[in-house]
Amino acid sequence: MPSRSGAISPEPIGDERLFTEFPGRNSIREQVAHALRAALVSGQMRPGVLYSAPALAAQFGVSPTPIREAMLDLVKEGLVVAVRNKGFRVTELADSELDEMSDIRQLIEVPTVAKIARRCSGSVADQVEALRPLARRIVECAEKGELIEYVEADRRFHLDLLGLAGNQHLVRVVGELRARSRLYGLEQLASRGDLAAYAREHEEIIDLVLARDARGATKVMKHHIRHVRGSWAGLPED
Repeated sequence: MPSRSGAISPEPIGDERLFTEFPGRNSIREQVAHALRAALVSGQMRPGVLYSAPALAAQFGVSPTPIREAMLDLVKEGLVVAVRNKGFRVTELADSELDEMSDIRQLIEVPTVAKIARRCSGSVADQVEALRPLARRIVECAEKGELIEYVEADRRFHLDLLGLAGNQHLVRVVGELRARSRLYGLEQLASRGDLAAYAREHEEIIDLVLARDARGATKVMKHHIRHVRGSWAGLPED
């Protein structure tokens, strides 16, 4: 049903638990922004639907103000567009754009993880091992079908791992690519029980990096990123 503002009331995409499960966020606005980005990536928020700040606020259990502020941040990032006096609409991306983002991630992330594997010793190894609880949290979210939490935990894992290469510009670029990506097949994978199998690849990556197996880490990372535009999107994987 349309609201008084003309925005369509969408299906629920989350609740207030999100704000206690994203550690390291210093404000409600920041937590809301990350939750909304995860909802965009996971496909919980879809192109063509108008989302009003009051409706989203009711779903997330917060006031409309941090929702509106967070959505305006997403407007600046090109992830949504503001519709005057109505709400916000998710920016639609062509399949070719999503393919290009996946290709760029392959070019950046695969050699970076291989580099980390080759130099994995001492404090670097300790930091890689410290990612294991997060990898297990990703599996837990996949098994429970908590898609927004899954996307946020997955994002943190990959960016924290890439950060060990010591190049924050690289981390920022990958973070922006991930924020613009769309994983519309997540819900179907979770319902079939397949998402947990993909989620376990994170711990496999940790083991290979700790073993300084750059070749093995390269292989798994390539396979892992292909899921974004392969089986997750219902497309054939090469």
